[in-house]
Amino acid sequence: MRRVVITGAGTINALGHDVASTLEAFREGRCGITQLDFRDVDRLSIQIGAQVHNWTPETYFNRQQILLYDKFTQFTLLAAKQAVAQSGLNFEGALGLRSGVVLGTAGGGLNTWDENYRAVYEEGKNRVHPFVVPKLMNNAAASHVSMEFGLRGPAFTVATACASSNHAMGLAFQMVRSGGADVMLTGGSEAMLCFGGVKAWEGLRVMSKDACRPFSANRNGMVQGEGAGVFVFEEYERARARGADILAEVVGFAMSSDAQDIVMPSAQGAERAITGAMVDAALDRDEIGYINAHGTGTAANDKTECAAVAHAFGHHADRLMISSTKSMHGHLIGGTGAVELLACIMALRDGIIAPTIGYQEPDPECALDVVPNEAREVRIAAVLSNAFAFGGLNAVIALRRA
Repeated sequence: MRRVVITGAGTINALGHDVASTLEAFREGRCGITQLDFRDVDRLSIQIGAQVHNWTPETYFNRQQILLYDKFTQFTLLAAKQAVAQSGLNFEGALGLRSGVVLGTAGGGLNTWDENYRAVYEEGKNRVHPFVVPKLMNNAAASHVSMEFGLRGPAFTVATACASSNHAMGLAFQMVRSGGADVMLTGGSEAMLCFGGVKAWEGLRVMSKDACRPFSANRNGMVQGEGAGVFVFEEYERARARGADILAEVVGFAMSSDAQDIVMPSAQGAERAITGAMVDAALDRDEIGYINAHGTGTAANDKTECAAVAHAFGHHADRLMISSTKSMHGHLIGGTGAVELLACIMALRDGIIAPTIGYQEPDPECALDVVPNEAREVRIAAVLSNAFAFGGLNAVIALRRA
């Protein structure tokens, strides 16, 4: 089977509007979680989040496009343009027929839902804009990316809650590896930070009111974020022949289902995905130097994930570094794995491990090296990126240094 490499990356999130500023924030251990700023936020009990501030869609899109693009689509298109620009690819002609896009999202056009429910139910309007349906549908971002670049191969959206991006990127990897496509744009996006989005999550009682502190004994919940991450996955020989700058190699992917509970995670299901990714990548346990954890900051997730890692890696778990960048950029739900993959690429390419910030108290049930509070410089050869979603849906990606 063919080798798959990453030749372009783009992002917008609470830490920055591009990859360079995001990686700088990772290196500095900077927190992007702030007070939320949108309509009716005062009616919420949760008023913090990793919001993209200073977002002016008029800078990037014309009036007609803004009418057609929900915020999650806007984020996706910006990140995709950055990724394609870095890759140097032009999809005209035959390449467009051999290229596609698969993206992850959980909420899709949630801002559009929220605005139009408000218009109909609160303001009493009897008519909504004719573009509401194409604006809110979960495949809107993937469709617009395909149209923007002329990608005529596979194009679809994956919705598996918090694992959506990892599932999307894993499927993109498999398509290029198997020969189903030569190039895939992949990643994910989310824009749930609106009144209805946060109000719904409040009902689960898993949200923190003050900070995201993964693996810390005094952690008290997750913090939502928003944004997008998009990557160019390309067949290795093609990328090498054109002299592309290869950011990392994608070498393995595995997914599993807990088949157990709609919200409570299973260490066994997570472990099977972790082990499966290493088997798929033909990597030994001691070759993995870093794991970007799912690490939500909830009591159940963090201890379950640590148990899964400890069991999957045995004695090598004591030499592993595992950090949660959600402590900085928040939990982007369906888009989170895509932003987290940037930390994995940074670890491989620059030798810098992003920290778990906000860590205050050791937890004996999370007794791993969680890279607390400060980034670390160390050269490693391979990494994993974990995503474990509500519904018991697990997806783990393995990368190797190019």
